[in-house]
Amino acid sequence: MMLRFNILLLMLAVVCALGAVTAQHRARKLFQDLEGEQERVRKLDVEYGQLQLELSTWATHPRIEKIARDNLHMTTPDVSGRVAPRGVPTAVPRKGGR
Repeated sequence: MMLRFNILLLMLAVVCALGAVTAQHRARKLFQDLEGEQERVRKLDVEYGQLQLELSTWATHPRIEKIARDNLHMTTPDVSGRVAPRGVPTAVPRKGGR
């Protein structure tokens, strides 16, 4: 009777030890996966910053004006020949701010 009880306790200890080893291995594996994903996030943040910088470069006024002139053959309108229709108030710049 005592021998069976000791064998049962030994088996229980072996099963618990195997469970602890398996849980520790799984935790280490998950931690490695977490660190890999954090590294991926860092790389994506760098790439996002580079893309934002590139976007701001592509959308500058001089670049848009150059494309409008070269590709679309657009020109700046001549302000001396501009005429305002009658009855429409024209904007007159004010002196002193507002």
